[in-house]
Amino acid sequence: MEKFIKERPVFPKRAIVTAGMPYGNKDLHFGYIFGMALQADVFARFLKCRIGKDNVIFVTGTDCYGTPLEESYRKKVEANEYSGSIVDLVKDYHNLQDESMKMAQIEFDFFGASAFGEAKEEHEKVSAEIFEAMYKSKALKKMDTEQFFDEEKGCFINGRQLIGKCPIEGCSSSKAYSDECELGHQYLPKELINPISTLSGTKPVLKKISNWYLDMLLFKDALLEILSKQEKDKRHRKFVSKELREFLKLPEIYIIRKDQMEKWDKVKALLPKFEIIEDIENKPSFTIQFSCLEDREKACEILSENEIRYRNGKTLVPFRISGNCEWGVKLPDKDGLTGLTFYVWPESLWAPISFTRVYLKNHNNLMQDWHNWWCDEESEVYQFLAEDNLYFYGPPQEAIFLATQGEHFDTSCKNGTLRMTNLIVNKHSLFMGAKASSSGAVRAPLARELLEHYTVEQMRMHYLAKNLGDTNSNFTPKAYNPNAKPDEEDPAIKEGNLLINIYNRILRKLSFAVNDFNGGIIPLGEASAKIKEMCKEAILNFEDRIYSYKFHILYNIYDNLLRNINKYYETNKHLIESGDLSILVDLVYAVRVANTLLYPAIPHKAIEIANYFNFNDKWLSWDYIFDDIATFIGDNQKIERLEDENPFFKKHPSQA
Repeated sequence: MEKFIKERPVFPKRAIVTAGMPYGNKDLHFGYIFGMALQADVFARFLKCRIGKDNVIFVTGTDCYGTPLEESYRKKVEANEYSGSIVDLVKDYHNLQDESMKMAQIEFDFFGASAFGEAKEEHEKVSAEIFEAMYKSKALKKMDTEQFFDEEKGCFINGRQLIGKCPIEGCSSSKAYSDECELGHQYLPKELINPISTLSGTKPVLKKISNWYLDMLLFKDALLEILSKQEKDKRHRKFVSKELREFLKLPEIYIIRKDQMEKWDKVKALLPKFEIIEDIENKPSFTIQFSCLEDREKACEILSENEIRYRNGKTLVPFRISGNCEWGVKLPDKDGLTGLTFYVWPESLWAPISFTRVYLKNHNNLMQDWHNWWCDEESEVYQFLAEDNLYFYGPPQEAIFLATQGEHFDTSCKNGTLRMTNLIVNKHSLFMGAKASSSGAVRAPLARELLEHYTVEQMRMHYLAKNLGDTNSNFTPKAYNPNAKPDEEDPAIKEGNLLINIYNRILRKLSFAVNDFNGGIIPLGEASAKIKEMCKEAILNFEDRIYSYKFHILYNIYDNLLRNINKYYETNKHLIESGDLSILVDLVYAVRVANTLLYPAIPHKAIEIANYFNFNDKWLSWDYIFDDIATFIGDNQKIERLEDENPFFKKHPSQA
């Protein structure tokens, strides 16, 4: 055992766990809660057991600002659907989100909101501090760029007040906005295809406007170095590297071949210096690459003037920090630029720092200096995200954090500087075979709606078993499938049946045996070597898999352990009947281990079961994970007989 323990994974002394912020204009659908936040919740609960509850902070909050919320509010007011202020609307959605997550047992230490409450003032302070640090580092630059202007409404339009088609090659997005599409691709506003203002329904014009941008090219070598370090970590998901490396390429243009080759032959000599890096004749396009973004922009102008169809490839572009959206965090006035607000994406990247600082102010038992959590080599930050948001939490967040170090930054992020975060990115959750969203053609059910058909344990176990770290997951609940036959098995309840059919049976049989053969008193003693070895394998396997972010394998560990416990009972029940109480000692030991491992997945029921056995608080601490049962209960501890009609785990009433 000692040899194996030496190879156990090493966890940090302290940890921040955070999940991508839900946007504040809607309630939460199943994809956010079960497809992403669930894993964050499971990981945070495990870490609290593994390294101590006072050494882990689990935070996120509602992302409150930006033009999408302005638009939602404007439309509701115009339709006489809402009479309150925009702050009132955000509070309403924040409360819905908070309630939905609690219903799903996603329980943050602090679930804040960037635009009101305790977090608002702190977030404004953090935003100003981050901006001043970026400004002093000389990583910010003023850029005169073109922004869409609605002539009918007489105003500049931002974000989702504009809709068009994404210009990035191969993008499948059905919605593209002023300078980014719904899949996170960024581009220059003038590259947007067929723009239309949502304010007036007319085609806007482009006018020059000054804003602050982060010069991403200053950090390109550092970003490549960070990515190379991440790739050496076996936990790093391969698709994450592939996606991020796409953005770190030199600027590229894809030239459409069809009916254009004669025009191309005439115009290619006019372009800035380029290199053809992919020219396969049977492909619909070929790729040309430039040494800098300015050359690509010039090439785009020439190609457009000569009516040559093209698409741009992914690359690093200046990251917009400021905007003129009235509903936003105010930006410090600098160098003649006044009255600006932060663009919504940048300020959401450091919002978890704001939430951490608020939480620490209210919890004196923790290390109070937020730097001990975000800027210390003994601490780690784990960020759980959906694939759509990968880019922003990758290069831009890393560049912002590096810029706060000053002109001379170091990717090793020594004590006192913001650490690079561990990105745990999940693939898409499909619904009935199609990508679902709250507003798309395929409407995703809200998490609270799912819980009208399934128990929270069924949903948590079902989604925990999905391999979201490697592949898109198709969610096909029978309750939502119009083509499902009455006698067809519901794929959404299979994993929950492990609890209903196996764990219930184990608990009931153990209850009967303790009551029938030992007067209801839980026998104490040392568990057998066989049962300890079985449990040790599950414990160490569980620890290793959760360290590696292999959450879907946790279900396999549960399944194997519970079935082995049930088999052990069936094999040895005759010994119990003959008075061998050592078998009961083994079974109580195994159930306590199983319950500790199950706690991150089904926390409320695991606590109910622990309370039934009268386990003390040590059952949740991995400091005692290998201990015998006497560590967790006192002498002569009695348990009531569990009757069949009142099991711990039940089907949802709708499944009767």
